[in-house]
Amino acid sequence: MGSAIEGFHHVKVVRVVNWVGIAMVVASLAQPMLSHTALFIMLCFGMTKCLYTIPLKIFTGKFNSSLDLDLTPLKLIQASGNGLSLASDPAGIVNFLDMVNNLQGDSGRGYYMEMSLGTPGQKLNILVDTGSSNFAVAAAAHPFITHFFNTALSSTYKSTGRGVAVKYTQGNWEGELGTDRVLIPSIAGTLTINIATILSSDGFFLPGVNWQGILGLAYPLLARPDSSVEPFFNSVVRQTGIPDVFSLQMCGAGLSASTTADPTGGSLVMGGVEPTLFSGSMWYTPIKEEWYYQVEVLKLEVGDQNLNLDCKEYNKDKAIVDSGTTLLRLPVNVFSAVVEAISRTSLIQDFTSGFWGGTKLACWLKGETPWRFFPKLSIYLRATNTSQSFKISILPQLYIQPIADVDGTLDCFRFGISSSANGLVIGATVMEGFYVIFNRAEKRVGFAVSRCAVNGGIAVSEISGPFSSADVASDCAAGGLLKEPLLWVISYALVAVCVVVLLILLLLLVLPCRHRDRSGEITDESSLVRHRIK
Repeated sequence: MGSAIEGFHHVKVVRVVNWVGIAMVVASLAQPMLSHTALFIMLCFGMTKCLYTIPLKIFTGKFNSSLDLDLTPLKLIQASGNGLSLASDPAGIVNFLDMVNNLQGDSGRGYYMEMSLGTPGQKLNILVDTGSSNFAVAAAAHPFITHFFNTALSSTYKSTGRGVAVKYTQGNWEGELGTDRVLIPSIAGTLTINIATILSSDGFFLPGVNWQGILGLAYPLLARPDSSVEPFFNSVVRQTGIPDVFSLQMCGAGLSASTTADPTGGSLVMGGVEPTLFSGSMWYTPIKEEWYYQVEVLKLEVGDQNLNLDCKEYNKDKAIVDSGTTLLRLPVNVFSAVVEAISRTSLIQDFTSGFWGGTKLACWLKGETPWRFFPKLSIYLRATNTSQSFKISILPQLYIQPIADVDGTLDCFRFGISSSANGLVIGATVMEGFYVIFNRAEKRVGFAVSRCAVNGGIAVSEISGPFSSADVASDCAAGGLLKEPLLWVISYALVAVCVVVLLILLLLLVLPCRHRDRSGEITDESSLVRHRIK
């Protein structure tokens, strides 16, 4: 932002703070029992725009005129045409409202943000992925992408000479590590970021996608080839000083995931939380391990029916929050139980198994929607108070997903839930219902109902609590499989041990057995064959 605009912001801050001070003085000296409503009117009076969208905690106690109040965290930022909005970045480095609607995409093709890389800047769309940690961009032509990052045209690109390969649940790529300047929307200045340039890939770029790279927002432990490669958001926090928090809103709830549909959008807010993006209460669940955003699922309900599985079944291997995964993915046993419960609860008889398995679509006459036939689905997460839980619920508008029409006469849908061999994944199917806060500073993930999670005027997500967690184990994530990075370390260690053992064996075989024949030459035949036979 320019200096003129920043100056205007400062004026607005002083003006609002003065009115808050006046209101507090009047409330304490003139009318100690002044109602919240009257005080709210006083706050609004004389101001060009009323703060009606901000929940205010009103001071009603005895005012101490000698008390110095630090109001610097209460920075108010002007939004063009939208009144004032609370920003929780005390340093004023970022404007959260500038980040609203900075994403495009949908659950079928992923959510991506336009970024500028290199000098001069080259614009690319970058997929937002909380399930990986590398910032990687296409650096070579590919049939499914329209353009790529040409490192030769950037005067600031520097290669490290290190190769890198990343494998995802679906697809993989290989490339080279380097660094370059990246211009991040709504954050002043350019930053130097680790970039993996994708030179070859298999199943990573797909037909119909409109992104050319991936923005891994998880922890360093998942970075490839090792955790010394600083992930994107870690670099942003270190270089700018913004809070170690980001939040994500994905606005494709109940909309077609067809590759022919126009993309919707969403918001990636770096540095904090934008209150205009959610409604109601916000609930937090602890991050169990800092690699993926691993959380602890206590139970699942289909309709009002508890699946009654051991809670460790839900967390088998791991349970994570991953924006880069399209569906809600469930461990095999949990998936089977969910399908059985939905089949039993729904009003549809003899539903094709191909629909549940993701190989077939279900179609209805155009204009008819199937959502009334299906129950809501609820996931219970452990609260920060570990003796309690809360539940996030999605209506069938989120997991019975429209795909495309057929000949203009049918509307077809897919099942937004799949089985998983490597843990439970809260992907876009669920995340589209919520504003999700990744508070890395306090090691917790927050959920609140997203304001854009509405379909046909109906809210398609719910959140409620607290509930007692006395009926589940104290640690449902215990007893899982070894984590992927640890498995890599063990694998490399075993390979190294095997190599050392083989070298020792070869030395033992070769050195003691070497002898000279009558001509005085060492012969392979005598050392490796004859003496071994004897």
